[in-house]
This record gives sequence, C-alpha cells and structure tokens, in this order.
Amino acid sequence: MSIRIINSISYSHLAIILLCAAILVLFSGCAEHERTEADETIDVAMPEEGIYNFVDVTKASGIGFIHNMGDEHLSNVIESVGSGCAFFDFNQNGHLDLYIANGSFHDVISSGDRPQTLSGNVLYENLGNGRFRNITKRAGVGDTGYSMGLAVADFSNNGFPDIYITNHGPNVLYQNNGDGSFTDVTERAGVAGDKSSAGAVWLDFNNNGLLDLYVANYVEFNPELNLVYAPDGYPGPLNFPGQPDVLYRNNGDGTFTDVTEEMGVYNRTGRAMGVGSLDFNGDGYPDIFVANDAMANYFYRNNGGTGFTDIAIRSGLAFNRGGEATASMASSFADYTGNGLIDLLVTDDSYNSLYENQGGGLFRDVSFPSGIAVASGQHVGWAGGFIDYNNNMMNDIFIVNGELKHLHGQEDHLFENTGTGNFREVSGEQGPYFSQAMVGRGGCFGDYDNDGDIDVFIVNLHEEAVLLRNDIGNRNNWIMINLVGTESNRDGIGATVRVTAGEITQTAQKTGGGQYLSSNDPRLHFGLADHEIIDRIEISWPSGIRQILENAEVNQILTIEEQQ
Repeated sequence: MSIRIINSISYSHLAIILLCAAILVLFSGCAEHERTEADETIDVAMPEEGIYNFVDVTKASGIGFIHNMGDEHLSNVIESVGSGCAFFDFNQNGHLDLYIANGSFHDVISSGDRPQTLSGNVLYENLGNGRFRNITKRAGVGDTGYSMGLAVADFSNNGFPDIYITNHGPNVLYQNNGDGSFTDVTERAGVAGDKSSAGAVWLDFNNNGLLDLYVANYVEFNPELNLVYAPDGYPGPLNFPGQPDVLYRNNGDGTFTDVTEEMGVYNRTGRAMGVGSLDFNGDGYPDIFVANDAMANYFYRNNGGTGFTDIAIRSGLAFNRGGEATASMASSFADYTGNGLIDLLVTDDSYNSLYENQGGGLFRDVSFPSGIAVASGQHVGWAGGFIDYNNNMMNDIFIVNGELKHLHGQEDHLFENTGTGNFREVSGEQGPYFSQAMVGRGGCFGDYDNDGDIDVFIVNLHEEAVLLRNDIGNRNNWIMINLVGTESNRDGIGATVRVTAGEITQTAQKTGGGQYLSSNDPRLHFGLADHEIIDRIEISWPSGIRQILENAEVNQILTIEEQQ
C-alpha cells in the first residue's frame, strides 16, 4: 500500500528554521500588524532550558492574557465553569497559534455596573521564535459573549481550521477565510443555540467526510432560584434544571441540521460540562462520551451512523467505582496500558476517574489501584490530559486543579506512567511551577515550539494564564503525525494511527476536541525513547482506507495525505 508524504520537518533542521524565523521577526517587526499592548510588552528575556520538563515562559512569550469571569466575587456556578483554549495553526504556516475563550460582564449572572468596554476572546499568533502576538482585532475573532469552551476543526474542508465557541447564551462559529481573517457564519450555519453551553466536539458520526458538531449544554441558570440550601457560597448545579445537548449534522453547504432527537441523543435534563468522541469499539464509527455534573455520565454507542444508544451504565462509565455520580468535568483518551485499547480519564471534584478499557464495550474504574486517586483527593480536577511528557513511549497524565466554589488556588498534578499499569505522582520533582497554587480551569496540550515534546497552556479563573514550555522531553526521540483527509474529513478526525518501534506499538486516535472546554494540538505526538527508526506506521482512516509506511525517520513532523 503506497503512502504520500506531503511535508516533513526534520529535527536536525529545526534550529535553522527557528533562526531564520527569529531574523525575519527582527527585521520585519510589527509593521505589517497593528501594534497592541501585548506587542509592546514583549521585552522579557526567554528563560534558558533547565533541568525540569516544564518551565513557565508566559511573560517572555508575550502572552498577557488575564481571564475575566465578569465579576469581582465568585457567586454562581456559571462563573465557576471558567473558559478553555486551543492550540491550532490558523494560518497553516507550521506553527501552533493560541485561541483563548474569556468570560465577560453579563447582565444576568454578573453583579455591579456594566463596564463601558467588555472583555473578549483572544487570538495569539505564534511568531515562530517562541513568542506570540495578539492579533484578535485583525483576525475578527474577539467575541465578547460569556464564553466557556471552544472546539476547532475544518468543518468546510477548505484546508483552514474554523473555531466554534460555546457561550452562556448564543454560541458563535467563526469560519476561517484562509487569509488571516475569520467570518462569523453562526446565523447562516444555524448553530447558535440558546442554552448555556460548555464543551463541544467535532466528529463525523456518519463517515460521509463532513464534520458534524455535538454541543454539551449545562444548566438553566436563574439567580432567583434557591431550591437547594447553599451554606458554602452559592447554589450548586442541583439548584437548576439541566439542559439537553444538541447534535448538529453537517449538510455540506455551510449549514447544519439539529438531529438530536432523530439520532437518539436527546436527554431533557442533562448537566454536561465536557464531551469527547472516539471509536471505542473499533467498528469504524465514532462514539460519544458526555461528562455530566452531579449526575450520571452518558456514553453513546454509534450504531453504524444511523443513531446512538446510551450504554453508559452497562459499560461502567456512568458512575465512579463507588457507584456515585461525580461532578465530572471533562475527558481525555489514550491507550495508557499499551494494549491497543483506548482508555478514558474523567476529571472531577473528588478522586478523578481513570477507566481502563477491558474490551467488548466494558470499562473498569482503576483510579485507586493506578495510584492517581489519593493524590487527587484533596484537589478539584478540571482540564486533564494524557501526554507522553518525557517521550518514553508511555502516556502520562497532567491535571489542572482549582478550587470549585472559591477563588482559591491549588497545585497542578503530573503523574508519570510506570509501565506497570500504575502512575507515580512526580509534581514535586518538576520544579517551581508545581508549587504554585492557581485557580485552574481549561488547558490545552501541544508542541508550540516544534521541538518534539509536549507543552501546556492553562487558563486560570479570573487570573493570569500560564504557558509551560517542555524543556527536556525531547532528549528522547519522537514523531508527530499530521493527517490530511481526502475521502475522509480533511482533518482526519476519527482516524486511528498505530506506530511501531521495536517491540512496542502505540495506538492513538485523532479527535476533534474533548479536553475541558479546549482543543489540543491537531498533530498526533508519539514518544519513541531511544529508537532510531520507526518500523511501521499504520493509518486507518474513517473512510475505511488503510495506509502503511515503513522505516520512517524519527524526530520529524510528518504530514500524510489519505490516498488509496
């Protein structure tokens, strides 16, 4: 089976590329862009690489984002949800840019007087030299609604990623024009909705090459309701009626149709926070997992593209190991055991739930035996991700923490995969950042500097965001794979990739969102330890096409186009 390699960046050429980018920026400056406050404060020396994997480079990178929840005091569940972020390459120049959702003053949920200028979402352009520039106004993506989450994907298959923003109120869809700007196409597309939306995910549920959209809706907030006594601050989610989620089918002409009831995913009183989609049973069709707050989670099995069936209870994903409904936040997927089956991490307000895939549609909560529960027990987990932070071919876990009902900070967690089915908490070994207590919410994971290891961006509730650069993960080898669909959707969302080096095969699937209100680097990252050649790369596309590449070089960004 042949394979076409569109583009490949070798690690050996990376230094030259970065040097050229730095020279271009030095001479061109900001002349072609309007200057912003962020531009004028890029004068902090970039920290040199040290002995820790994660180093805070926020100020030096030029990022000055401060989240605004629209209020001085945390007083209700909507304000507590926070906001997400996304790593994505909006202009397709090979560098990950950064989009951040923001809260804002809201007439119903905020107190005090309405400000003259509302805060909005922000787009930072990656300059390719470790620094970012705020180009929100120029790009036309500064939505000033009360934004919570976002999901990024190329729904129009034109080669440029689009942005869907979930708000408390009407949502927004920005279509990428391919020239550095976006157009608000929400009304024409028919995806605004009128709920309090949280997570969202792009998926091709019927495998017709068009990306559909699932929107997770939260609660019907009413400040006059007081159904549940709230001695610790404010009424929680049980105080308000839940709202049904929505599934939109892509019509292929720039419009979408609400097929929620038709496809069997209508639940009148859901309290969804996060949503993710993956083909868990290997039948070629993406399933949907919904993380609900203070009620059972949903797990919709895809019935061959014709509808869905909720099998959460029988699969073991509805509740935690104690049979309790938790305040589930979001989900992350990976094969952390290396057996070819995709496992699931669900962050929550107690111990976090790690579900090991047993095959046959069954999962087992292994939070306690795996070693993550005890360390997590005194924290509230929000964004969480499987990442191979040290490129040793095993998926580790990074969890963003923050107090639930108060603006009190908590330290984040890094759990290292021991290779025996267990994890070891190594946060205390990772330097100064992990001793800082912040009110974490959304987070995205990706290689923003293209050096082969995974970096982290975190949105903190009502305070400064953080960019963590991974400094030493690339001491081990790696590969990143960028998929370009032709018969399948152009992003290759839903494709399964298996990478074999030596005796180890790693399995991953391309997703269209699913972190807590956030979207990760669209390229699939694989650590390769000390292997100097990749024996085999196998791609199973949503279209059914299967491609194989043998004897690939390590330490490169490999773009592969789908073909027969």
